Amino acid sequence: MAGKRQIQEINAGSMADIAFLLLIFFLVATTMNVDTGITRQLPPIPPDDMQVTEDMRVNERNLLPIFINTYDNILVAGRPTDITQLTDAVKQFVINPTNDENMPTKKNVDIEMPDGSTWTVPVSEAVVSLTSDRGTSYDIYIQVQNELTRAFSEMREDASMAKFNRSFVDLGDEERKAITDAVPQPISEAEPRNVGGN
Repeated sequence: MAGKRQIQEINAGSMADIAFLLLIFFLVATTMNVDTGITRQLPPIPPDDMQVTEDMRVNERNLLPIFINTYDNILVAGRPTDITQLTDAVKQFVINPTNDENMPTKKNVDIEMPDGSTWTVPVSEAVVSLTSDRGTSYDIYIQVQNELTRAFSEMREDASMAKFNRSFVDLGDEERKAITDAVPQPISEAEPRNVGGN
């Protein structure tokens, strides 16, 4: 009986090394898109021994309610508002340039400046309250967030130019802190609700 030809086995040991090196190469050489999120500073976690306190009460005239319904319509203080008008509506409300008695109050705050002096500035007590329906699209929600951030960024830019004659991004850390103290960003976000198209 003629002997069968034996098939030689291929040494696959080096194949694993090559596959590993290719994997490392692609991990190092490939760029990945980074998802962008919303920049918000959350309040610190209260200590365990802290007593339960009453909910913070906000004067009704200081509150600007913004609601996004399930059809992505934006209501500012109950009035339909286009996304392009949102930044100006928030700025007008927070600044209250005419000191309208139906709009937010202001309180004088002493802010310590980098040179040791004190800057007394009327700080708005406005609070922007954002609520959305569970059916609200993610796209319009992010657009509203962007417009709110833009409104406060523009107000800080204006305050920076008025006080330091420089753009907010060009300020030092202490000067930037003074401006953020003068123009805080009080945005309150409520949990989404099932309201529908109201």
